[in-house]
Amino acid sequence: AQQGRIREKVYGKQKIYFADQEQLPAASDAELRGLDGEIAARTAQLQALQQSCRQMEAELKDLNGSMTTPEIASEIEALTKDCASCTEKLERIKSATNHVTPEEKEKVCREQQLYSREWRRRKRMASDLLDAILEGYPKSKKEFFEEVGIETDEDHGVVLPAT
Repeated sequence: AQQGRIREKVYGKQKIYFADQEQLPAASDAELRGLDGEIAARTAQLQALQQSCRQMEAELKDLNGSMTTPEIASEIEALTKDCASCTEKLERIKSATNHVTPEEKEKVCREQQLYSREWRRRKRMASDLLDAILEGYPKSKKEFFEEVGIETDEDHGVVLPAT
């Protein structure tokens, strides 16, 4: 500081030392423009490298997420076995002699519709009869059902099939 190569500034109890920039040679406008051009070129180069790095990281992430060759081989083997068992099962089903004919299937569907209709009709009749009884009954519907011992479809989670 006494020789004049560095400067000293005092801020209260603190002292700051820095290089005396007046002793440094001043840069010309051409040098400054050249440095600005170099900064721009380096910035563009940095952005290109960062973009390349991002692409490589994305590719690495994809490769890490994909299966390895031994994993693929074991997966292919498992799927081949599964396919063979399904093919065998299909052949057994095709060769079975106890298939349901369309006529039998239609008969079963008609019977199911008939029984569903009858179920609805009887449920409606029972509901109408119970409603008529409950008109003059002093207690609630739930209490009446408990007293008489009536169990409804809803108590057992049974739902009428759709028609």
